[in-house]
Amino acid sequence: MTTPEISQQAEWIRRPERSNRTMLRVMTWISLRLGRTPARFVLAGISLYFLLFAPAAKAASRAYLRRALDREPSFADVFRHFHSFASTIHDRLFLLNGRFDLFQVEVHGEDVVQEVLAIGRGAILLGAHMGSFEVVRAIGRRQPGLRVVMVMYEENARKLNAALAAINPAAVQDIIPLGQLDSMLRVQGCLDQGMVLGVLSDRTLGGDPTLRVPFLGADAEFPVGPMRLAAMLRRPVLFMSGLYLGSNRYAIHFERLADFSELERSDRDAAVRSAVTAYAACLERQCRAAPYNWFNFFDFWRPKDVA
Repeated sequence: MTTPEISQQAEWIRRPERSNRTMLRVMTWISLRLGRTPARFVLAGISLYFLLFAPAAKAASRAYLRRALDREPSFADVFRHFHSFASTIHDRLFLLNGRFDLFQVEVHGEDVVQEVLAIGRGAILLGAHMGSFEVVRAIGRRQPGLRVVMVMYEENARKLNAALAAINPAAVQDIIPLGQLDSMLRVQGCLDQGMVLGVLSDRTLGGDPTLRVPFLGADAEFPVGPMRLAAMLRRPVLFMSGLYLGSNRYAIHFERLADFSELERSDRDAAVRSAVTAYAACLERQCRAAPYNWFNFFDFWRPKDVA
C-alpha cells in the first residue's frame, strides 16, 4: 500500500521516465539538422505510440478532458492532448538552442510584468505544467531586464539539468534547486537583483502542505509552499502560461495573482489561502480556454490521503 506521504499528485514521481540523455541527444541532432518541420512528422508516431501503450496516462487524459471540455472526449481529443505535449517538448529543443525565429509568439499582459519589474524588487511567476514554460524563459532571454530563473525541487532540478545539458549545456545556469543550504540565499539574491522566479505550482512531492480548493468541478490539492515563499519574502506574484496554439504559434499570458509586499505576518495564512484559491481559478480558466495544454497525466483529483 502506498503511504499518504507519496500518494496522489506524487504519483508523477513514481512513473518511470521513458526518455534518457542519449535519446535526447539523438532527437536534438535529428531535429536541428533536418529542421523543425520535417522532424515534426515523427511526432505523430510518437504521440500515437504513447496513446496506445500508456493506459494510465490515457485514462488520466480522458478524465481531465471530460472536465475541461464538459463532454466525453473522443479518441481525437486524447490524441490531440498527447500530441500537444509532444510538440512542446520538441519545440524546447529549438528554443534552448536560440532558434526563436522559428516561432510566432504573442504576449498578453506584458505591461503587468513591466510594472512589477519597474519597482526593482523582482517577482514570483507561478505557472503550471501547461503549454511551454521554455517559451516564457525564451522571451525573458530576448528582452533586457526580464530574466526568468526557474525554482524547483532538488531531484527535479537534477533531472532537468541533465536533460538540458543533453540539448544545450549553457541552459543549466537558470535553475535554482530547493533543498540545498544556499537555496534561500540564491532565491533572495535573484529577487534583490530584480529578477523573476518561475515556479510550477500544480504538483507536490506528496508530503508537502496542500490546500484543497475547487478546480474544474471538484476539489483538488494544490501546494501552498510557493505562495508561502512569496508571502515570506513579501513579493508580488503573477500567473504565467505559454500556451501552444498549434503549428509554430504560442501565446504567453501574464496575470496578477497577489501582492504580499505590505503583508502583515498575522495576515499571512489567510492571504496565502486566498492566493492559492485564486491560482486554481486562474488555472481553470486557462484549461477551459486551451484544454489540450495541461500536461498532468495522473489522477489529479484523488485526495492525497488515499492510497
